[in-house]
Amino acid sequence: MNTPLVVVAGGSSASGVAVARALLGAGMRVLTVGSDDGRIRAAAQLAGGAVPLSCDLADPAAVTRLAAGIRADHGPVDGLIHLVGGWRGGAGIAGQADADWEFLRTTVLETLRNTSKAFYADLAASPVGRLAIVSSTAVTSPGPGDANYASVKAAAETWVKAVAAGFASGQGAGSASGEAAAPSVSAAVVLVVKALVDDAMRARSPERRFPGFTDVGVLGQAVADLFAAPAAQLNGARLILDTVS
Repeated sequence: MNTPLVVVAGGSSASGVAVARALLGAGMRVLTVGSDDGRIRAAAQLAGGAVPLSCDLADPAAVTRLAAGIRADHGPVDGLIHLVGGWRGGAGIAGQADADWEFLRTTVLETLRNTSKAFYADLAASPVGRLAIVSSTAVTSPGPGDANYASVKAAAETWVKAVAAGFASGQGAGSASGEAAAPSVSAAVVLVVKALVDDAMRARSPERRFPGFTDVGVLGQAVADLFAAPAAQLNGARLILDTVS
């Protein structure tokens, strides 16, 4: 088969660099996408061979154009790793700000919805199709201060479960009839962390140990490993990643 082509959505962060680097190390072709052209070019260079692309992933029309351009220039996509997000908290339920809710809904959920819709047909048709998101332990143990964040992350997990059901049924993007089809060998997965830590964070706070956090290198390896594991073991799974002790 051809070398898998993977899109890293939200690739300008430390986690985006780590994921792109791990995928490249596993012999895959990587397209890393971000909204800031300068930052995504710098991240691609740090990753060591990823192709940088600029796009506002919250804009459905822009994502449609992005997907069409990728197919024309690079071919169909085999993997979509969604890392777009951010954290916003507040003082209790009454302190959950509307502006924070809109930020989280846009960055976490709408970008996932737009990208997974745009690349669904490619992923469903691929012999190693993989969709993965990074979610939070807050989904199962939410507190009043992170109600906005946990709720949006829960919605993102629900969306991934729906994609997994689509893969399991063999339903392609062009099928609206629900007719029976051969099950797909693709998989949609939720990777769960409390929070992520990288070398820059450690350098800024050398006194901290970051217990319970997951190193971005661990995340990168976990993403690369998804392409070697059987889809039947992965599709619809919620995998909790290793943490710093």
